[in-house]
Amino acid sequence: MKKFFEDIKKDIKFKSAGPGKKLAEGGSSKPRVVQNSGPAKPHHAAPTEGAQKAGAAAMARIEGQPRPRAQTSQDAIRLQGERFLCIQQLMCRLLQGSSVKDPAFLSVTGVYFTCPLTGATLTKSEREVHIKEAIFMRFEEDAVEASIMMVHTFNKDREKVKAAVDIINKYIENICKNPTEEKYRKIKLSNKVFQEKVKTVEGSREFLQAVGFQSIMLDVEGQEESEEFLVLMEHDPEALEVMKESMDRLQRGEPVRAQLDHQPQTFRPSSNAMRFELPPEFYNLTAEELKREQQQKSEAVEKTNMLRTKAMREREEQRERRKYNYTLLRIRLPDGNILQGTFLAWDKVSVLFQFVRDSLVDGWQPFELVAPGGHKLREAQELALNECNLVPAVLLTFSWDAAVQADISAALLKPVLLKNIQTLG
Repeated sequence: MKKFFEDIKKDIKFKSAGPGKKLAEGGSSKPRVVQNSGPAKPHHAAPTEGAQKAGAAAMARIEGQPRPRAQTSQDAIRLQGERFLCIQQLMCRLLQGSSVKDPAFLSVTGVYFTCPLTGATLTKSEREVHIKEAIFMRFEEDAVEASIMMVHTFNKDREKVKAAVDIINKYIENICKNPTEEKYRKIKLSNKVFQEKVKTVEGSREFLQAVGFQSIMLDVEGQEESEEFLVLMEHDPEALEVMKESMDRLQRGEPVRAQLDHQPQTFRPSSNAMRFELPPEFYNLTAEELKREQQQKSEAVEKTNMLRTKAMREREEQRERRKYNYTLLRIRLPDGNILQGTFLAWDKVSVLFQFVRDSLVDGWQPFELVAPGGHKLREAQELALNECNLVPAVLLTFSWDAAVQADISAALLKPVLLKNIQTLG
């Protein structure tokens, strides 16, 4: 045990003497993910002077304690847990006060999305505003389509959307069944149902106006002041059929969502293939949750000192998987080149296979993807990537199916990807 802490102490002195840039106190370090089987050690930022003193004080206290005597197997388990805790505490102190790393050192600069309406590449924070602007611009081309997009995209409560769509459908049904009845072609905007069920849903009024309703102030019997109505002027049968078709489109509408950009990248053969440095977008943790990480790790001692049931282990695994929004996957090809892409943590395994297939010249040929530990992924599996423990960053191995391996010497990436091949730092 003493020798173990002496080794850590030497490592701390080595890091503090390095040429690293001095970091401002109070900053935060980006999480690093390194596969256990990788040959490269993670590179940590140089500790602040305060962190060095705290680490030295901790080491002095530890070295001054009597050496524990492992008398039983239970003592050995407890000792292992304490050793793990010491490592975590020391690393936490070393990393305190480190600043955000230069984006140049990240495995991927961030998470990006593609707008389905404009094709623009967006950051997560840009998505909502950009899509709203794109939908408003669509009014010039097709007001009905744009209003349907508004209804299904701008409103998060799907139950409220359904209620509003049902009421609008009733308005139009009554008109189509009674085309000459004037009362069905007028909607009083102060009506309680309209106020509570329709007006509260963005895009509903725009849809009604797009299918022909007009805003008109009308006198109301028994009232001194006129009120606003949406009125549908007389329509011929053909116009009513078009309105019914528009209603069908509204009922079938779906939200407009930016699609995750897989950001396909290719790299030359490298010993750093299993080394990852991820931006914070990959983690589904708030600042408060990150602060609690050290406290959660301290529970490792308890967990190593007790037998856990299968159900307990499964709950822990599920909790671990929920930490990640995205995953960065690399695929090592037979020629040594590396294909990289970003995925949603809950994407199905089939999405990964399609990404690889779309990147290869002979992607139509059958192939296999092997996860760390030799586990072969199955494209037909209805499992998410996080359910296969492929988060937050993993290196996979590609191989052609045995039936075609003799005919193909290497997995050839498409020229457009090879054109921009890079070297892993």
